[in-house]
Amino acid sequence: MWRIDKRILAQFDFFSIILIIPLIITSNWLIGEVIPALAQKQTAYVGIAVLTFLAIFLLPIRRMSWLIPLIYWINIALLLAVEFFGHARLGAQRWIDIPFINATIQPSEFVKPALILMLAYLINRNPPPINGYRLKEFLKISVYILLPFFLIAKEPDLGTAMILLLIGYSVLFYIGVYWKIWAVILGAILLFSPLAYKFLLHDYQKTRIKDFLSEKPSYHVQQSIIAIGSGGLTGKSKDEATQTQMRFLPIATSDFIFAFLVERGGFLGALGIILIYVMLILHLLSLSIFNNDYYIKVVTISISFMIFIYMGVNIAMTIGYAPVVGVPLPMFSYGGSSFINFIILFAIMQNLITFRYKDMYDGRGTKSFV
Repeated sequence: MWRIDKRILAQFDFFSIILIIPLIITSNWLIGEVIPALAQKQTAYVGIAVLTFLAIFLLPIRRMSWLIPLIYWINIALLLAVEFFGHARLGAQRWIDIPFINATIQPSEFVKPALILMLAYLINRNPPPINGYRLKEFLKISVYILLPFFLIAKEPDLGTAMILLLIGYSVLFYIGVYWKIWAVILGAILLFSPLAYKFLLHDYQKTRIKDFLSEKPSYHVQQSIIAIGSGGLTGKSKDEATQTQMRFLPIATSDFIFAFLVERGGFLGALGIILIYVMLILHLLSLSIFNNDYYIKVVTISISFMIFIYMGVNIAMTIGYAPVVGVPLPMFSYGGSSFINFIILFAIMQNLITFRYKDMYDGRGTKSFV
């Protein structure tokens, strides 16, 4: 039988949960105004996410650390399966059909928590020296970052691949790598970027960059800027929010939901949501800075970087300061895969923090939550 110890409340990080709740409520309210059926589906995703959170939170993750490499390589195998058995949509082969239930999965979404856990596992087993990792250790860890990057970029899904790359190397930068390695990498990026643009990018990716650099933004961005500009200080009522209600604003419930938020909530509404993200990012950074446990350091800093990258790219995209890519606003845009992924990461983080000082199992073999 399970024996619950109330002392768990002393370790559990309630503040991050408190910050996530208003994001979920506001998102569901906005989605429900446009397409009520989508709001119902999003509510179902939230329910699934809560159950997933509880299931992962109750796992003895530290005792099961030997499973982390297996989970990572299973995800790599799924990415390889996309290459041979994948289902294509709109010119991209990113999905695998699940037989008998008429559904698909996108393995690139599941790679994110798998990669973050793998980095935590590797760094915990081999912490960096005072001056940071040298070339040998840096290359070993880079293999685990670059392998999913190339497999996902080949689908093609450059947006997700770049996010994985940024998260992986941001973690290494934070944990510590010898400065000369970063200098060489920066020089190589500056040298080879023109060649990569010419020979490696697909035509549609080059078109997105050209649209971004052109004086006149694309139709999507134009409508987004109009919606943002019309929101004013406090926003419009539902009936007056014509950009959304009359369907001028494309993809209003997912990619451009920030523009929808500003049209309805105005500058103050947008500022409130941005402040929630900022507080969440700073809170996660503080958890990482003031912890010597490398599992906690890597997972918390990875989530904070991930939220920052997603939020920054999505908002910049809606106001014309970044190319239009399929990057959702974290835990706010409609969709199950991205939302559940973030909740999985928070469940892993909560588990590592809550059960840091004692195992989940007492000496008698019964499960104990302390």
